[in-house]
Amino acid sequence: MAMDVVDFEIKGAEMQFVEVELDPGEAAIGEAGSMMFMDAGIEMDTVFGDGSSQQSGLFGKLLGAGKRLITGESLFTTIFTNQGSSKKRVAFAAPYPGKILPMDLSKLGGRLICQKDAFLCAARGVSLGIALQKKLGTGFFGGEGFIMQKLEGDGLAFVHAGGTVLRRDLKPGETLMIDTGCVVAYTSEVDFDIQYVGKIKTALFGGEGLFLAKVTGPGQVWLQSLPFSRLASRIFAAAPQTRGGGGREEGSLLGGLGAGALLGSVLGGSDD
Repeated sequence: MAMDVVDFEIKGAEMQFVEVELDPGEAAIGEAGSMMFMDAGIEMDTVFGDGSSQQSGLFGKLLGAGKRLITGESLFTTIFTNQGSSKKRVAFAAPYPGKILPMDLSKLGGRLICQKDAFLCAARGVSLGIALQKKLGTGFFGGEGFIMQKLEGDGLAFVHAGGTVLRRDLKPGETLMIDTGCVVAYTSEVDFDIQYVGKIKTALFGGEGLFLAKVTGPGQVWLQSLPFSRLASRIFAAAPQTRGGGGREEGSLLGGLGAGALLGSVLGGSDD
């Protein structure tokens, strides 16, 4: 499928959204639930799998959907097509505080590996797949770094990262040790592995987990300062416990009883 070339504008600071401008006949694909608004004249169509498999028959659709299911994403994506006679815009919003990163796959070797929940939207023609780590140890212990998304094509894709983003250009043989949740994306030539922290005391009491991601250049890697899993765990830990009376509440009475109860209900109950 030919790639659509789209213009875009990223707006906002901590809570960003991206406006994608579509010429007549052009289309963009978006993660389910990411659309913020669209101009009249844009047709929205929910498809099974990812948009790139729609011309490949039933087997292609099932294969694309299966790949997304393995990564924990929805079985469906949404295609937004400009059916009008003039330029139209559709906007996609970030799911939590952070930055939206435009990735031109034609300048990244045609392939980008990213965290399974990082994809936001892309030009029509970008293929969404899975990237399973090659080493058995990575599979058993890699956690967030084991099953990742693979974006392929020569179009424009947008990924979302939490907090502040750092891009590192690694030289051949240069190695970086990273918390597995802080890896947003990396180019396909980067060697990715999982390494044990090495000391039992550090693993048990250091608070950084048992394993770190080891990335070795050459290539580019993008890091995030606030993985959503870390944010969610802090909110969960701060919410008052509803069973046993052992919850710890901080701040004012209103903050403990009001905001804490609200967060507990949003999380579906923070039972031990």
